[in-house]
Amino acid sequence: MKHYIRYTDDAVILANAPAELRWLLPFIEQWLWSERRLTIHPNKTSIHKFSQGVDFLGYVTLPNHRVLRTKTKRRMFKRVNAMNMPSYLGVLKHCNGFTLRRLLTLR
Repeated sequence: MKHYIRYTDDAVILANAPAELRWLLPFIEQWLWSERRLTIHPNKTSIHKFSQGVDFLGYVTLPNHRVLRTKTKRRMFKRVNAMNMPSYLGVLKHCNGFTLRRLLTLR
């Protein structure tokens, strides 16, 4: 495929039509099993329109911007303290998180 993103054991494949992805899935499953002895988790494989956003590595990437995943956001506000604040501010630099940065620094 021309457009794909992979990080460790997570992957996103982009295609023009859902049929392309449905056609490709058995080949990926076969390759993963024969080459790596791995299987794809059936509940974690989905096909969506790009306009619905791609949930990947703690962010949801939409056609024109990226936001922090809601679950990640909740966890961040629960765990933030003076020691890990720079780390969370760094996470927010990779998305449209201006409002979240402001809320964190006001705590």
